[in-house]
Amino acid sequence: MTTTTRREERMVVGVVVEHRRIDHPWQSHRWQPVAVLPGEPAAPAWTVLGQGGEQGGDWVRYLAGTAELTLYPGETETYAYNLESPEPAIYVILRKSDDIRGIRLLGATVDPGEAHAHADTGDDLVEALPLPGAVRDWLAAFVEAHHVPRTKWKRKRDRADPEAMAIRVPGQGPGHYEGDGEHHGEDGDDE
Repeated sequence: MTTTTRREERMVVGVVVEHRRIDHPWQSHRWQPVAVLPGEPAAPAWTVLGQGGEQGGDWVRYLAGTAELTLYPGETETYAYNLESPEPAIYVILRKSDDIRGIRLLGATVDPGEAHAHADTGDDLVEALPLPGAVRDWLAAFVEAHHVPRTKWKRKRDRADPEAMAIRVPGQGPGHYEGDGEHHGEDGDDE
């Protein structure tokens, strides 16, 4: 489902996560996003979608819930960067919680900058997954409609004032420069 408000566009996606037992001295399991499904799923959050392994419990896949992708016209440069990358991605963000699972779905984004900001907090698990075709088409259409290439310009440096860079003798105040023994006026002229 796609909605539009004030030139923003939104799409709901379902997120599938996997709970896997691991052999590690400090951790018994690992949560990892494994798929994103375009559209709103019919099943409720935390529905078991499958399980497997030697005893049938080494891994369990859940529909973690839905996330809303929001596109903003001012962010098209980062969306275009994502689309032009060798592997366009959707980023799923999971956060630790106090419930029985110990994890919750925080959201999803197609903005690499937003994903990076969540990764920098250290509290969130951010995983890049392949961008589904329907989401890619929607994102590409949005970038096509709203992207305005910005010309990059380089700031020109101010010309240096050679007098401002002169070494002043401590305690002598303005107009006294090291090594010449003379007093110069405020504008650099000899008095």
